[in-house]
Amino acid sequence: MSELNPEDLSLPKATVQKIVSEILPPDLVFSRESRDALIECCVMFIMILSNESNDMAEKESKKTIACEHVIKALEELDFRDYIEPIQQTIAAHKESLKVRERKVGKLDQSGKSEEELLREQELLFASSRQRMLSAGSVPKVDESSAESPAVSDPSVKVETSTE
Repeated sequence: MSELNPEDLSLPKATVQKIVSEILPPDLVFSRESRDALIECCVMFIMILSNESNDMAEKESKKTIACEHVIKALEELDFRDYIEPIQQTIAAHKESLKVRERKVGKLDQSGKSEEELLREQELLFASSRQRMLSAGSVPKVDESSAESPAVSDPSVKVETSTE
């Protein structure tokens, strides 16, 4: 395994500084050395928690560390105070995933059938063709056909969905 650069195992200094600045009173100064020491402690905590979580996953013959493994690791490492806030965060995350899944697309929101939407699209194409013809920029197309020129051209293959 190649040697890791210390910067590879770090946290963004600006982000840590911002978080610390939001927590501390405005009249308190947080030195660069203090920030760097805090970052080292955070990285060490993450490494210890990751190793313990990995051990929990391996005990269950799992190759992926799941939330439950992290929670068990926190308990094993005697960081029980973190478990409840983490469980709340996990629940909020799962809820946000449900909301994302429930989002309805524009097609569903229209309330129209696929046939109605296709008819509207053909009318828009015909209207656009008419505007282009009146501007004299396109050769005339037989408007008696309900199909677009591409569909009536035997050399063009059009796939349609039957869902």
